[in-house]
Amino acid sequence: QVQLVESGGGLVQPGGSLRLSCAASGSIFSIYNMGWYRQAPGKQREFVARITRDGTTNYADSVKGRFTISRDNRKNTVFLQMNSLKPEDTTVYYCTAAIRRTFSSNPSDYWGQGTQVTVSS
Repeated sequence: QVQLVESGGGLVQPGGSLRLSCAASGSIFSIYNMGWYRQAPGKQREFVARITRDGTTNYADSVKGRFTISRDNRKNTVFLQMNSLKPEDTTVYYCTAAIRRTFSSNPSDYWGQGTQVTVSS
């Protein structure tokens, strides 16, 4: 079994910062792309940021220059540093990872349970 566990969400004032973490655990042979999405109630899940195993990143235009994604391959963990937060960043954030569980299996996408980020004064 594979689990992704997020942490670091919470309440922050506009202009503030938060750092999300997501650790993958369980039966893991290799992790490929890792990323973050977010989803507001009644809306589709929205891409936020992605990082490849070798560190190549890409971002949604709405967060470019404010959010930074990084990863620690030794700890199977991905991070999202969120600066200059705005009220419109308020929503649930989900991490995702493409994980190969054995040498002979294909990678599958796994998701965390989500962590709430609220930006409000």
